[in-house]
Amino acid sequence: MSGVQLKTAAELALQREAGRLLTRVFAMLDTAITAGISTLQINELAERYIVDELQARPASKGQYGFAYVLNTSVNEVVCHGVPSASQRLKNGDIINVDITLEKHGFIADSSKMYLIGEVTPAARQLVADCYQALWLGIKAVKPGARLGDIGFAIEQFALSRRR
Repeated sequence: MSGVQLKTAAELALQREAGRLLTRVFAMLDTAITAGISTLQINELAERYIVDELQARPASKGQYGFAYVLNTSVNEVVCHGVPSASQRLKNGDIINVDITLEKHGFIADSSKMYLIGEVTPAARQLVADCYQALWLGIKAVKPGARLGDIGFAIEQFALSRRR
């Protein structure tokens, strides 16, 4: 395993702290992400919370010229949707919010799906299937496994869910 650098116990503690802080960002957003809010307002809430409350850095802002602290992918947008003042969430939408946060030199990166109001059964099933696929991919991670093993586990499940 040349090139792999194992983290020290202290580094792992700092990495876990970054993850805990990111969890707090999503907990704060849980009550804010509702019908009527714009995706840009979600971005602004997250930025203020990360910088002012957590004294951390939004890791995606400024990276490759990106002007935002998160991605907001609504409905058919698969990933990396860009926040917008004109895009307001409405009843029935599904949105993925993807955030990276840096603290003490360590980055936590995660996303969370939100269902806005009453979503269609198909949208609800899609979100549930994606969540299950995530866990099947995580389960494939083990010593000796390759990145392709994760993708294969997810692909096999996705193909089994094709309608």
